[in-house]
Formats: sequence, structure tokens, C-alpha cells
Amino acid sequence: MQQLLASYMPLVIFIGVSGLIGLALLVAPFIVAYKSPDPEKLSAYECGFNAFDDARMKFDIRYYLVSILFIIFDLEVAFLFPWAVAYGKLGATGFWSMFVFLAVLTVGFAYEWKKGALEWD
Repeated sequence: MQQLLASYMPLVIFIGVSGLIGLALLVAPFIVAYKSPDPEKLSAYECGFNAFDDARMKFDIRYYLVSILFIIFDLEVAFLFPWAVAYGKLGATGFWSMFVFLAVLTVGFAYEWKKGALEWD
């Protein structure tokens, strides 16, 4: 029984060290953080509206449209990596199926471009 428990000791040490590192990373910002933010930090960031305004204020919906389009196309492009790794084993069927996939992706991108979803006026 002692040998069985001793075989788990590296796992216990790993969990302990990772817990300590995680706790240190959670506590460290509260200890070393700069307490008074400057006006640049409090200014609008990426989304286009002020950080401390009313949460129910109206804002431009195009921000979310562009972000959704980015996520969609980013996830679809992620399918190219496994295909590229297994390209030699797939043969003609794999090539033509990816060709159809990329054609659909290109048609969708052209449609979004034509509709002006990528324009920010």
C-alpha cells in the first residue's frame, strides 16, 4: 500500500505547486497594483463607449456584428490546420471536400463584404 501511495506523490506535489502558483497569481495584483488609475485608463476602450456609464445605454450594433463575423471566420479557418496536417493521407476526396469548404467560406466572405458588414462608417 505504501508503494501505491508513493507513486502518487509526484501528482500531489504537482497539484500543490500549481495551487500555490495560482493563488500567488490571484493575490499578487492586489498587492502590487497601482491604486489610482489615470484618465487614459478610464477612457473608452475598444468598444467605443465609456467604461463607467450606464449599462443600459444604446450603442452601435455594428461592433457586435464585426466581432461575430470575426469569430465565425476565425473558427472556420481553424479547420484548415488539421486538414493541412493530414493532407497527405486524405487523397483527392480530402482535397475536394476542403475545396468546397473554402468555396463556401469565400462566398460568405464576399457576401458580407458586398453587404457592407465589414465597413465602419
